[in-house]
Amino acid sequence: MRLQVFLSRSGVCSRRRALELIKEGVVSVDGQVITEASFPVDSDKHSVSLGRKKIILKSNTYVLLNKPKGVTSTRLDKHAKITVMNLLPARFRHLYPVGRLDKDTEGLLLLTNDGDLTHKLSHPKFNVDKTYAVGIAGRLKNAHKIKLERGVFLEGKKTYPCRIGIINMSGKTTRLRIIIHEGRKRQVRRMFYSLGYTVVWLKRLSEGPLNLGGLKSGQCRLLTNKEITGLLEFVSGK
Repeated sequence: MRLQVFLSRSGVCSRRRALELIKEGVVSVDGQVITEASFPVDSDKHSVSLGRKKIILKSNTYVLLNKPKGVTSTRLDKHAKITVMNLLPARFRHLYPVGRLDKDTEGLLLLTNDGDLTHKLSHPKFNVDKTYAVGIAGRLKNAHKIKLERGVFLEGKKTYPCRIGIINMSGKTTRLRIIIHEGRKRQVRRMFYSLGYTVVWLKRLSEGPLNLGGLKSGQCRLLTNKEITGLLEFVSGK
């Protein structure tokens, strides 16, 4: 991995600060000062130091949770009866949620201590698709579908374009899937509400290359090595 990424993943500093430290000439690899942020580092072969302090790459953990409705997706909230931390085994409670799902939304939530990955999955500029299954009250008009896909204004700022697929329209509800790559507060609910629709249920099915699959509500699991490799390769191109 790049030297700048190595420093940020070790927990020493942010990516921006890592770049500054490298340019200042205080980072060395195998005793040689390196001033190029993209210098390739193999944590199994190279010794990286910041000044006289040897830097050890921390072990990253990646956990997939199927968050149930009614659970708050933060580490700590004095007003919440239950948070996602309460659903995790003790050995995973040092992890942080990647983005968040509002209390009434269920589905896929990734938790990790990989700060670089968290940044790339969370920031809209990296265009990471998030797929949701949605149920709304009433029948979605085609003109409104087109308007939502092109973007609607929420608090004076237009949402990014999205994709909507209609699954079923009955007399009282419309079932659909929506793909967005933003993570604004209660965004999907607010998008539909802006056109007069009420979201009656909402579930995140996928984020980037990760899929919820058959994971039951309230359960979590470690990502497989294949999933981790695919996820890191996915964000490396961002």
